[in-house]
Parts: sequence; C-alpha cells; structure tokens
Amino acid sequence: MNQLQHLITHIRAKQSFLCVGLDTDASKIPAHLHDFSQPVLEFNKQIIDATRAYCVAYKPNLAFYESMGSEGWDILKSTVEYIGPDHLKIADAKRGDIGNTADQYAKTFFNDLGFDAITIAPYMGREILSNHFWSIKTNGL
Repeated sequence: MNQLQHLITHIRAKQSFLCVGLDTDASKIPAHLHDFSQPVLEFNKQIIDATRAYCVAYKPNLAFYESMGSEGWDILKSTVEYIGPDHLKIADAKRGDIGNTADQYAKTFFNDLGFDAITIAPYMGREILSNHFWSIKTNGL
C-alpha cells in the first residue's frame, strides 16, 4: 500500500482529516515538564499520545526545532520516530529553493529525518519541486 492509500485508509477508519501541528515553542513549555531531560520532546510525546487516536497526520514546524540548534534536530528526529509509521508526517519547512539545494532539502527531510511530506513556498517556480522530491515521494501514486 502506498502512502496515499495508507492515508485514505486512516481518514476513512477515523472519519477524520485532523492534522496536529507541533509548533513547539520551548519558551512556552509547561513548568511541570521541565523536570524531564528534554522538555520539548516530552511535551510532543504527550500531545501525540493525547491525539493519536483522532488524527491522521502530524506536522512539526521546523523553525521551532532549528532555533534550538543540534539539540532541536535531535528532538525533531526523536519526535518523528515517536510518531511512528501509522501517521503521515509532514515537515512544515516552507522551503523554496532551486536545483541542488532543493535536492538536499528533499534528501534531509525524506531520507534522513523520515518525513512523508514537506511544505514548500513556491515563489521560485516549479524548479523547487526537485526531481528528488518527486522520485522519492510520488513513485507509485
């Protein structure tokens, strides 16, 4: 079953189109979560646990993770792994570059981080939809 069919199956089973955004602002994490070694990751896990039965996708906003440097990337990767294979994972990256740069974004988000989809900012035209994006994510759709 390809990703689109998998998503449609979940939409029908849950009777839901719900996509949960994980725009996790480290400065707004509840105080009780600061006892954990990674409060942002713990916050994400609790949100995921509370919504897993109702949603079909999760969409972490990468700006919140990138702003934390390498620790943020580690938290993002752990969050994606925690979501697991049963939900669509969308990198809310809003990337928009051309050529080799778009290829590198696709490689990072799909291969290295395990996302299923990515948001883009199409201001630079069709070239931002790199061949890498299409060869990885649309094969068989």
